Amino acid sequence: MDTINLKLPELYINRELSLLEFNRRVFEQAKDDRNPLLERLRFLCIASTNLDEFFEIRVAGLAQQVKYGSVQTGEDNLSPVEVLKKISEIAHEFVVEQYDILNNVLIPELAKEDIQILRRSQLKPKQTRWVKRYFNRELLPVLSPIGLDPAHPFPRVLNKNLYFIVSLEGKDAFGRDSGFAIVQAPRSLPRVIELPKDVSDNKGQEFILLSSVLHANVRELFPGMLVKGCYQFRVTRNSDLFVDDEEVDDLLRALEGELPSRRFNDAVRLEVAENCPEDISDFLLTQFKLNDDALYKVNGPVNLNRLLQIHDLVDRPDLVFSGFTSDLPPRILKNTNIFETLHNGDILLHHPFQSFAPVIDFLKQAASDPAVLSIKQTLYRTGDDSAVVKALMDAA
Repeated sequence: MDTINLKLPELYINRELSLLEFNRRVFEQAKDDRNPLLERLRFLCIASTNLDEFFEIRVAGLAQQVKYGSVQTGEDNLSPVEVLKKISEIAHEFVVEQYDILNNVLIPELAKEDIQILRRSQLKPKQTRWVKRYFNRELLPVLSPIGLDPAHPFPRVLNKNLYFIVSLEGKDAFGRDSGFAIVQAPRSLPRVIELPKDVSDNKGQEFILLSSVLHANVRELFPGMLVKGCYQFRVTRNSDLFVDDEEVDDLLRALEGELPSRRFNDAVRLEVAENCPEDISDFLLTQFKLNDDALYKVNGPVNLNRLLQIHDLVDRPDLVFSGFTSDLPPRILKNTNIFETLHNGDILLHHPFQSFAPVIDFLKQAASDPAVLSIKQTLYRTGDDSAVVKALMDAA
């Protein structure tokens, strides 16, 4: 029998490239017309969020290795530089495909269901007037443009926040001729805005993106100046945490110090509007110390995940997955005391087909039981109102 040489690089799949392929399989669900339409939109948003996290952690880690001169290869014989190159090629193709599906498949299909995502050019006169009122009421008071000049250098840009770079001509109220200004969209503002029924002739629902509202009214921010162009952009930064648990006495305090800095760590990706001129995108790349491989020009909102609001704002049961009720193991139904039940034998729970409620009950009962010395578990991520976290807080 021939023995296999386990050192052959072709036997191994690179971890980062494998994760990209996993995300492509998530995206395939957005392309599958057997899935309900709003669920397809949600899968598109999930794939976008996954890609954000991939750049924040995996790509950022590789970039750090390159920065410090690492040339060590893995079992697949790929160096960090080679992996980054392959990631760039795959990710650029992936992003183009995402926006193609959004613009040419999902948005038209949503329109057929009377769910419209309107561009500025599609607004009717009464809708344009409403959008202007909305801008003056909701956006204008909270927007603070920053003109770029020697007294106002390029501002610190938050991780994954929506920004606009505005090309200007003329002098502002203070006599300054800056040429460019940066406008930050506060995170408190909704990225998807539903138009009221009284400004629409559509029997369904109509939405406009925050970026379109700002584009349509950006001149209001620069009185006396000529706005030559306005382009959205977003930067993704290294968000990995490094805490040496052997050197840190107080883990909570160490994390409190580390978390805020993630907002301004090294940039790893720049997304700009597709119509952004090359000289402006080059200017942004220089500001963030990025090369051309890190630039992603997109035909739509720079953060696709924000479109997930539409899934929540549209009440169309026919366009989402039908509800599913998970069951409970018979032994748990007979005895609600989890500890007594477990004394008589282990219980295997198969999620999501079986309810997660027994796990929550287990934690709650453990938290209130004076005989329980400690609760140890790995908690990957939680929602805003987590029953697991509540039980652990009670235990603490």
